Amino acid sequence: MLLFDFSDPETVELFHPIGDQVMGGVSSTMLFQEGDHCVFSGKVSLENFGGFASVRSFPSRYDLGKFEGLELEGKGDGKKYKLSLTTDLRFDSVVYQARFTPAEGKWSVTRFPFSDFIPTFRGDQVSGAPPLDTSRIVTLGLLISDRQEGEFRLEVRKIGAYPRSE
Repeated sequence: MLLFDFSDPETVELFHPIGDQVMGGVSSTMLFQEGDHCVFSGKVSLENFGGFASVRSFPSRYDLGKFEGLELEGKGDGKKYKLSLTTDLRFDSVVYQARFTPAEGKWSVTRFPFSDFIPTFRGDQVSGAPPLDTSRIVTLGLLISDRQEGEFRLEVRKIGAYPRSE
């Protein structure tokens, strides 16, 4: 099931940046259309206790309970990224994250079984958090962190959900 098709320029408008400025940092982030895909790019800075850049979809309801996971078609730059999901409409809530390193310089598809998503709060793993409720997903995002200072560029064609194995 296709969730986001970035060949459509209007899809980029469904996302907004969230950077480390919320805690005094100076990293930059943007998401823009380029041909048949979008580009998540910017610069991560560790100044002022910063160190992350992200984009997140505006809230919507995604009932993905009948699916096994998500898949992303992208092209990386050698850096590690995270795909993030929330199930709560509050801005400052638990974020479920799965790490990935997309192929550098070539298009590839990465699969994220829902079981790989780890509950976090402000970058730290949350013990005792409820498991990801895939029938209540409200936002999806891309994130770079983990002290990866410098410029970054992740290109994405689409993000979708894939069915359970039979």
